[in-house]
Amino acid sequence: MRNLLSNAVELISKVKITVSAKSVSDLCVEISIKDTGIGMNKRIVDNLFCLGGQTTRRGAEGEPSTGLGLIICKEFVEKHDGKIWVESEEGKGREVRFVLQFHL
Repeated sequence: MRNLLSNAVELISKVKITVSAKSVSDLCVEISIKDTGIGMNKRIVDNLFCLGGQTTRRGAEGEPSTGLGLIICKEFVEKHDGKIWVESEEGKGREVRFVLQFHL
């Protein structure tokens, strides 16, 4: 969660960020982190969670981005029986969503 939020907050003075959570079932919660930043094209979104995928590019302020943080987030979420995905359109921001299951 920290990595996903820090990705969005890097440009907080220039974008709107919305964090929400909803219950999917008695033992599942879906978290959403949405921003109004620069967004990503389909090629980048399709390769976000792949090692060696072509996702490197400069951010809105020219900052470098390797995409490694999202790969680590994916590993962590999946180790907890969850699922993570990104929806985005270039120029219109992005939404990172993940579902986690609670184990009693």
